[in-house]
Amino acid sequence: MGLFKKDGGKPKYGKLTKAQRAITFYAEDGGSWPHFEPIVSELLGRHGRELAYLTSSDSDPLLSDTPEGMHVFNIGEGAKRGFTFQTMEAGVVVATVPQLGTKLLPKSRLTDSLGTQHLYVHHSIASTHMIYEPDGFDFYEAILCVGPYMALETRRREELHDLPAKELIEHGYGRLDTIIERRAELTDEQRAVNDPPLIVVAPSWGPNCIFESCGEAVVDALLATGASVIARPHPMTRKHTPAAIDQLAARFAGDPNFSLEENVASQDSLQRADLMVSDWSGAALEFAFGTERPVLFIDVPRKVNNPGYEELGIEPFEATVREQIGKVVAPGGSEQIGAAVAELVAERGSWTESIRSAREANIFNVGRSGAVAADVIAEKADRYLQRGAS
Repeated sequence: MGLFKKDGGKPKYGKLTKAQRAITFYAEDGGSWPHFEPIVSELLGRHGRELAYLTSSDSDPLLSDTPEGMHVFNIGEGAKRGFTFQTMEAGVVVATVPQLGTKLLPKSRLTDSLGTQHLYVHHSIASTHMIYEPDGFDFYEAILCVGPYMALETRRREELHDLPAKELIEHGYGRLDTIIERRAELTDEQRAVNDPPLIVVAPSWGPNCIFESCGEAVVDALLATGASVIARPHPMTRKHTPAAIDQLAARFAGDPNFSLEENVASQDSLQRADLMVSDWSGAALEFAFGTERPVLFIDVPRKVNNPGYEELGIEPFEATVREQIGKVVAPGGSEQIGAAVAELVAERGSWTESIRSAREANIFNVGRSGAVAADVIAEKADRYLQRGAS
């Protein structure tokens, strides 16, 4: 559904009633939906709300499969998106895009007069201060935190930079909840170790990450163990360095134990895999905490988008949790990779307790994050509706 009428009239989103746009979701890409879905389901169902949903992705699944009660608009990027945000009249704006409120994506000029609340939904379990830009969350009024470590990091940044205190909500992680829910539906046979073992390689993206730096060597070492290997690149790798994926696919095209999967919204391979191989990707944490199976971390250089992250004096969660949910090996040692794979697959069940313990200690509201977030959002929307703003 397009945003503007062909006659150049008022944007269709602006023609929604106040109640229909009181809660507005914004998806930067189609990958946002798995993080929104548990919250939206609760708002549409238990709370009986109508919702507005804005997307900048032509492939967003809601454009072709719109749940009843949702008003979906493709606002694109650039000028149309900027105009929509700067003129937006909403009570609660729920988004997964960092740096909302900066020059990259300004808030509505009506934010203060309407009392609009901007809520950030994390789309990774990773910490807030290393893989994100320094000001990624500074201008949100509220953050839906995955775990206590995020609250600690956020408060420390506010303290160091004299920022207003944001509302920090003990939320959790919706995508993790859906993985766990799906896991509970599997039979004992589906949970058993595959023969040969199935390994999913799901790294982050960027010049130092696996597929961009050492993908062929890592996949070669994994295939040498006799395992089946699924390469599952981050969508941003396809967008920014597609040659890395194409070269990998060409290199192993003739190997029946290798396959390429670019639909990262699908859970099938994650649920079937005996092991994940990753680097600094949040997918590794989703896999371990969701399936209770271990991860082999290839120790490429850290993914750092905030060179000043050490000023907080807090080691990122994705670094501290690694050895609780798997093993770490150097990128260049094929023999070391092979030995680690054999050990992790053979002892897969012995990791369950350690993974569960790490999950329970570090993730809020496991299994019910959608309901928690929906309650908060509905309450904020009600306050907006009661203000009497037009």
